Amino acid sequence: MTKNPFARAVPAALLGAVLSASAMTVPALADVKDYRFELVQQEAKVGEAVIAVRLVDRRSGKPVTDAVVFAKRLDMAPDAMEEMATKVEQVPSTEPGVYRFKAKLSMQGRWRLSLAAKVQGETGTVEDKLVLQAAK
Repeated sequence: MTKNPFARAVPAALLGAVLSASAMTVPALADVKDYRFELVQQEAKVGEAVIAVRLVDRRSGKPVTDAVVFAKRLDMAPDAMEEMATKVEQVPSTEPGVYRFKAKLSMQGRWRLSLAAKVQGETGTVEDKLVLQAAK
């Protein structure tokens, strides 16, 4: 009985081809560290203010439009008054990748906006802390 020398080589070659083809079609997954929030404007007026932030994919620089912002806090921690907090309400935005929040800035100074969001298709939470200046 003669054995074919290719009997083992052919299945191994086919398996290798299938594995390498499937590795090429799997998209690279991002990490929550690949995203960041940025203030659209660094300053707001004291009183009723609308604060706009942009969520950006650091790798491409493009805005992220489908995130769900589920945690938000605005306080004066940068001026050593963390207990000085105010309510933050998310309001609709007409610009893709821009998330808008309405708040009452009761006094001049630096305010910290803390945000947490889920990006569709990613595991983990994008968290960021931004500092804006309230002026008269």
